[in-house]
Amino acid sequence: MDTIYTSGGEVYHAAVFRILFIGDIVGRPGRRAVREILPVLQEKYEIDFVIANGENSAHGAGHTVKTSNEIFDSGVHAITSGDHLWDNREVIQLLKNEPRFFRPLNYPSGVTGNGAGIVLAPNGIKVGIINLQGRTFMKPLENPFHAGMEAATRLRKEVQVVFVDFHAEATAEKICMGRFLDGHVSAVVGTHTHVQTADESIFPKGTAYLSDAGFTGPHEGVIGREADQAIHRFLTAESKRLEIAARDVRLQGALVDVDETTGKALKIQRISEPVVSFEEQIRRAEAAKESVRVSRIQDLINPTLVF
Repeated sequence: MDTIYTSGGEVYHAAVFRILFIGDIVGRPGRRAVREILPVLQEKYEIDFVIANGENSAHGAGHTVKTSNEIFDSGVHAITSGDHLWDNREVIQLLKNEPRFFRPLNYPSGVTGNGAGIVLAPNGIKVGIINLQGRTFMKPLENPFHAGMEAATRLRKEVQVVFVDFHAEATAEKICMGRFLDGHVSAVVGTHTHVQTADESIFPKGTAYLSDAGFTGPHEGVIGREADQAIHRFLTAESKRLEIAARDVRLQGALVDVDETTGKALKIQRISEPVVSFEEQIRRAEAAKESVRVSRIQDLINPTLVF
């Protein structure tokens, strides 16, 4: 799409390529949010390409072929992952057979799957995708900075638009990656903490940045899990599987506008859209019925006179 942007007081037209990145999808509620909200967002924002981190999509831990296909069928064009990559054994099928599925690039050489590659958008634009995993307070993988720069340099020989999902714990490590890749990629957006940050910005050389996109799933609990169970773990140190929460389901992420001719980011905007629950739909329907009933009663009490 063509959009008017301002820079330094000057107004110019840019051929804009709009990306929606969806933060960590958690379990069935998260997949439901993608299925129900994504079509609305696509129509509202005229989105060209959708990337989603799906590492918690299979009951909160890892990926399966079924859940990944459900996410693809909902309108997502590429899925990234993180430290829960190996929680389901069948992920190996995705790594071997699905070119739209990405694992962290900085695993040791020889590990199955792709950590960087190109996916074709429906409008014909080639999108470079890089999936990286941090090392601070996380498993010690290879250096993501070296891997990220090498991949960015390689991809930019073929494409202009390059998006990085940096799955990391430490905010400082994420910011350093954004600064390090500034001007080499279109966007660096963090995942993993499940808490959406408010530091979205465009760095000086044209890279959009956000420390964490948040998560897509139930927000009433503790980062997607049942609150009572999470609290119990902290009180007792018992390591039990935490069940997925159910209420206050939201789709969180970021919209990034990229100049498709230069690959530079023009705008980044946080997204946090609620799913209307079945109970809320009933409440609204009943309220609408009550409104009609009251209106009819008022018409009987105060009939409109026609002369």
